Amino acid sequence: MKIKSPDSRSTAWTYDGVQTLLRLSKLRAGRDLLQIAVIFCGIALASGTAMSAGGNMDAETHKVLNAMSAYLSGLHQVSVQADVDIEVVMTDGQKLQLTSLVDVALERPGRLYVRRQGAYADVQILINGEKVTLHATSHNAYAQLESAGSIDDGLDTLDRETGLDAPAADLFRSDPYDKLAMELTSGVYLGTTFVNGEECHYMAFRSDAADSQIWVRSGDRPLPMKYIVTSKWTTGSPQYSVRFRNWDTAPTLAANRFEFTPSPSDSRLETIPVNQVGEFSLKEAQQ
Repeated sequence: MKIKSPDSRSTAWTYDGVQTLLRLSKLRAGRDLLQIAVIFCGIALASGTAMSAGGNMDAETHKVLNAMSAYLSGLHQVSVQADVDIEVVMTDGQKLQLTSLVDVALERPGRLYVRRQGAYADVQILINGEKVTLHATSHNAYAQLESAGSIDDGLDTLDRETGLDAPAADLFRSDPYDKLAMELTSGVYLGTTFVNGEECHYMAFRSDAADSQIWVRSGDRPLPMKYIVTSKWTTGSPQYSVRFRNWDTAPTLAANRFEFTPSPSDSRLETIPVNQVGEFSLKEAQQ
């Protein structure tokens, strides 16, 4: 997970900024692109986090993360839902929490589907081993990037070509631990607790830009159940949190789940503008 550098220009949101997000469902796709701070999997944030094997991680934390990574990477098909909360801090110090629902399905090695639904977005991401498609369903607009290969290749293309961060998407890579382990300064095991009625291992991490916490189900199905990132240098220390639920490690997935066919009303966007904090920006779209 890449850490985005703190930016004093993005330390707080105005009410107009939040209202812009909430008004997006009323904008015409042919005129405006989406400004969505969390377009992919609900997990693209202004200040991400990262974990590194080179940091000061205790043995139990290392053991649990490795077990989670091995289990996830060994699953051929997966589907899961997540409830995602993103805090934004207003210029007067008030915090707002924007909530959305995310659906994820994957089929290794090369196919991933994500849909995010919230007050300011109804967006799909499809990776099928040939292309990466971003589809704003409520705006009848889409963009596509060439990307042959694996899910990892598709996620790398999304990051490289757009600058869009999708930190928790790293959990669905072929080796989650390798990608999650990049810039950790410390990691500590804090025992077990319960998330959604499931006993979970609880771990906390530090990095230069953010603190993070993860809860991983105990037992022989070590799935991530909850994940929190707290920005250290953004005014008000806003948090991003995700709670996973309805994990299905042997789902029946329709053959066309990972394919995209535009409707006659869909407009193709030739560019995907992303600003310095990983958001799509409101720009004039080329018809």
